[in-house]
Amino acid sequence: MAAIHQLQGVGTASAALFEKLNIFTTDDLLFHLPRDYEDRSTIIPMNQLVVGRSYLLEGIVKSIDLPPGKRKSMAILLQDDYGKVTLRFYHIYKALTDRAKAGNRLRIFGEVRVGARGLELYHPEIQLITEHTPLPASQLTAIYPATEGLSQPKLREYIRQALSQYSDNLPELLPEKLTNGYALKQALQYIHHPPMDANMLQLSQGSHPAQQRLIFEELVAHQISLLTRRAYIQRIAAPAFSASQKFAKALLATLPFTMTQAQKRVSREIVDDLKQNKPMLRLIQGDVGAGKTLVAAIAACHALEEGWQVALMAPTEILAEQHYLNFRKWFEPLGLTVCWLSGKQKGKARAAAEQSISDGSAHLIIGTHALFQENVEFSRLGLVIIDEQHRFGVDQRLALRNKGVDHTTPHQLVMTATPIPRTLAMSAYGDLDTSVIDELPPGRTPIQTVTIPLERREEVLNRITSNCAEGRQAYWVCTLVEQSETLDAQAAEATFQEIRQRFPHLNIGLVHGKMKADEKQRVMQQFKDNNLQLLIATTVIEVGVDVPNASIMVIENAERLGLSQLHQLRGRVGRGATASFCALLYKSPLSQHGQERLRILRESNDGFVIAEKDLEIRGPGELLGTRQTGDMGFRVAKLERDEHLLSQAHYVAQQVLQHHPENAEALLKRWLPEAPRYAYV
Repeated sequence: MAAIHQLQGVGTASAALFEKLNIFTTDDLLFHLPRDYEDRSTIIPMNQLVVGRSYLLEGIVKSIDLPPGKRKSMAILLQDDYGKVTLRFYHIYKALTDRAKAGNRLRIFGEVRVGARGLELYHPEIQLITEHTPLPASQLTAIYPATEGLSQPKLREYIRQALSQYSDNLPELLPEKLTNGYALKQALQYIHHPPMDANMLQLSQGSHPAQQRLIFEELVAHQISLLTRRAYIQRIAAPAFSASQKFAKALLATLPFTMTQAQKRVSREIVDDLKQNKPMLRLIQGDVGAGKTLVAAIAACHALEEGWQVALMAPTEILAEQHYLNFRKWFEPLGLTVCWLSGKQKGKARAAAEQSISDGSAHLIIGTHALFQENVEFSRLGLVIIDEQHRFGVDQRLALRNKGVDHTTPHQLVMTATPIPRTLAMSAYGDLDTSVIDELPPGRTPIQTVTIPLERREEVLNRITSNCAEGRQAYWVCTLVEQSETLDAQAAEATFQEIRQRFPHLNIGLVHGKMKADEKQRVMQQFKDNNLQLLIATTVIEVGVDVPNASIMVIENAERLGLSQLHQLRGRVGRGATASFCALLYKSPLSQHGQERLRILRESNDGFVIAEKDLEIRGPGELLGTRQTGDMGFRVAKLERDEHLLSQAHYVAQQVLQHHPENAEALLKRWLPEAPRYAYV
């Protein structure tokens, strides 16, 4: 291994570009693997081009257009016997102008786009040829993740150098029987430079044995990272709790229903964890409305009864407030103090909350990520409950390790209403034990889901408002642009004004992410108390809001949202005994993925089925949220494709940590150079 600038042609400027790709050494470069392959052995006639695909083309330069002005772009018209295309260059250099002369024959390779002059190729690779220049050998060409300034030909040349000069020194870090018959150098050589007889289909699917050998090694490295994180958290003892004799029974006695068998089973698993003097690390999964919050409240009883504090953290103000109201209703009659802490609290209210947390007079503390802040000191923190874990970065939970007292670390209970496929749970939450609440409380009615084009919005609006006038309650969710809270808020505001003007007899409320927390809570409470018939909202209502009387959900531009998010929103209705409906309004024409997503929602109310499909369609990054999967950073592995390797990767990771800890560290350095390091014991 050598520093990247040891390669011929890599100066200070190129090294800075490599740094953008997190490539600092020749080993980093060798593991910078292709994202795709292209066949450059066949000349394609210009009348057969498809926009968005890359081709090898040949033709004669008919004209060159270099307009005057500051922002110059050079347009070269290239023609063959069947058609013509424009080559567009914004970076003009001497070697280009030397080749691009009228009458010259060029061979070019690039992606076809639609431009100002019809079909165009932006900055294609370009070669000056004669009629007798032979075609390239029939070989697949690797395409790499790149950055501006590092072209594909440059990357290929630097990788060729690294392979020839430095690949002999790469250590084998897996047992030979697990290498699929490929030595590491051999596997890298095959993947970077597939031979002439390489199977394009296998390579494009990631199923070639050389790829599978590297995929397995990468999965092992990720499992090692998760196992070391778990061991690091568990190095400090946690307080051991006995099962609650008083609080849990008193809380359950106040409820108008009994726990389901699934809730009871998961509660027993939690009690078994809490009896140990090592920190519980448990994930509770449950579909929308499965009763996770009650299970968390019962878990809190065990810690509270022995005089320890419990903290519950939620990702948004509105969800934290919902928990605060629920826990006050449940725990204040038991003589316990429930405290509220959020990032927006200022002045005396903030100081008073922090004081009650540090002196122990606050028993249960509910809040947002403000609970993580350094200046928040707990008197005796024994249990931390985190709701909607996928909204937080993977390593944020580690900050809680330092919140314990008396050389202890708190137990951790993580909840999510986003059902996570087993594959993804093993990879993203491999440091957590998993419990599933797979039973809905009795009395819930299935939600009937329909898909309706936006052209029929007027019809839907009239139907909803007439239902509201008859006493039913409904949500109308506005999504304009995914991930844009501001634009979503504007869309919701406009819809609110429109419906209020047209139907003045209805009581209508508005909730969006740009409103103040107390204002949102006030409107939600009005809706919950049935003082509002229609609530116009953005996706802020996705989690945690419980209004049993609401039985209709309309989601505008439903095609913009992922399956799991749509399922979450839909779960805001169907929480009572009334028949419930969800209308997904979509903009035509729908993409194939869009059609598939909406079809799955129509056909299934099962969150786990939906999550599996979501993983297939969108991959883990979008299903869990980028903050969660950003730390996963897979280079060759794809969870939805490589699920069959995960169990073995988990076992091998345990063996490597136990018997070859030096290899474990080397695997982390190779595949996860930026991941935090934790000592494994």
